[in-house]
Amino acid sequence: MTGSASTAVVIVAAGSGSRVGAGTNKVLLPLRGLPVLAWSVRTALALPDVRRLVVVVRPQDRDAVGQALAPHLGDREVLLVDGGATRHASEWAALRVLGPAIEAGEVDVVVVHDAARPLAAPGLWEAVISAARDRGGAIPVVPVTQLLHDDLTAVTEDVGGVQTPQAFLAGEVLSAYRDAARDGFEGTDTAACVATYRQVAVAAVPGSPLNLKVTFAEDVAVAEELSPAAW
Repeated sequence: MTGSASTAVVIVAAGSGSRVGAGTNKVLLPLRGLPVLAWSVRTALALPDVRRLVVVVRPQDRDAVGQALAPHLGDREVLLVDGGATRHASEWAALRVLGPAIEAGEVDVVVVHDAARPLAAPGLWEAVISAARDRGGAIPVVPVTQLLHDDLTAVTEDVGGVQTPQAFLAGEVLSAYRDAARDGFEGTDTAACVATYRQVAVAAVPGSPLNLKVTFAEDVAVAEELSPAAW
């Protein structure tokens, strides 16, 4: 690693958001005067060691996303990358772009975040980045209750729901995705791919119920109510 620690952030915004029922990508919907996507972008750029930010978009959304983010960047730059047909493919597209910087030792941690989680607090970002540097990887986890087994009996054992942002040592996540591309493997999230291909200890850090995912139209209204207290 050359120089000081440096984090690269990948924000995945390449989904259609069809379940929200809007005529546009859900990450462009307004949330207290800002596009949903802008919340995560602003949070990431405010972190002390983030040097690179990649936003993965659908090709047809590139212009709209660029225009939506421009007022919120100041003198910082965000690289827009065309995503793929799946989440995994979109993450791989971003990692290919970051590959040269990772191999040159200019990036030591990569964070992957879902743009549909606009209320992830700065403290959560900092916690996963710190844990990734110490352990190799980190994911936010929240307790899950009121689940049923297949026989409709209550789940009584501890079960956790995984959120984003997820952070990993840069060389490990890049190598994992290269191996996955060779094998045609696709994980459900970043952690699934890294766990399949690398011997990385992934730490669970406390997530938050406030870190909700905007999936349906009513989620935007809930996020509106939570946003003032989210951080």
